Amino acid sequence: MLAILLKTLPFFAVIGLGYAAARRGFFNAEATAYLTRFVFYFALSAMLFGFAANLSLAEIFSLPFVLAYLGATGLLWLILFAVTLIRGVRAEEAVFEAHTGVTGNTGFLGIPMLAALLGPAAAAPVLLVLTVDMVVFSSLLTMAITGLRSGRVSLATVRILAVGLLKNPMIVSIALGLIWGATGRQLWPPVQEFMTLLGAAATPCALFAIGASLVGRGGERLGLAAWLSFAKLVLHPAFVAVAALWIFAVDPFAAGVMIAAAALPVAGNVFILAQHYNVAPQRVSTAILVSTVLSILTVSAVISLVEVS
Repeated sequence: MLAILLKTLPFFAVIGLGYAAARRGFFNAEATAYLTRFVFYFALSAMLFGFAANLSLAEIFSLPFVLAYLGATGLLWLILFAVTLIRGVRAEEAVFEAHTGVTGNTGFLGIPMLAALLGPAAAAPVLLVLTVDMVVFSSLLTMAITGLRSGRVSLATVRILAVGLLKNPMIVSIALGLIWGATGRQLWPPVQEFMTLLGAAATPCALFAIGASLVGRGGERLGLAAWLSFAKLVLHPAFVAVAALWIFAVDPFAAGVMIAAAALPVAGNVFILAQHYNVAPQRVSTAILVSTVLSILTVSAVISLVEVS
């Protein structure tokens, strides 16, 4: 594990640098927002396009893989939702606690880190995890909150979800990459160099933005944040491991990447959604902070177990 920890440490060091820069006032909230926007719309999209353009749909999509991830994540989502309701919390907050416990930072942290640590072959499984998270579980959150507030999910809600997915640069870049890859043609060298150069900025900028965004996150309800972090960092990869390795017999390497992706800390976009719907934003914010700090050890441990197996 020590060897893996030393490999992951530089990634978390960049996160720490971003946190320190923002904490000292060198990087303010507005700068963090613009850096995040640059990563989301440009650098990370270029990286995703580059990965997808060199893969076929058959290389990315695997039904046992999807079923294993969907089944394990969906089951944990339901358990977390039920546990929250048992505590006497209202249903909307239960939805967000469940979403917090299963939604990892796959885009900004998982893709650059796992592709670097586990090799280029890890790109396809991570892309599939990211796609399932965005298409299925983010949509589930929106439909659940809308249904609880209006009593039903209308066609307008479905239309909004579809438009949102079509406007998501991660989804669009993966789709365009696959379409280009299906042609079997190489990108024009200047275009390839442009995409490579832009995509190379994704890793350091994304990690720095993660760290800077952690500043100002509160320390309220640490016990609950610790529980949600435990669900995300321990229970989620454990559920995924059982489903992938023993129930659906997923390819061992792809299963390992899926388990590592499930061990990632809570994604920052969960807080954005919590703010948007005004449901437990402080609770989610604290869980992001706690899970990110703890993931320095837990992610290294999971990756070391994956490599050994």
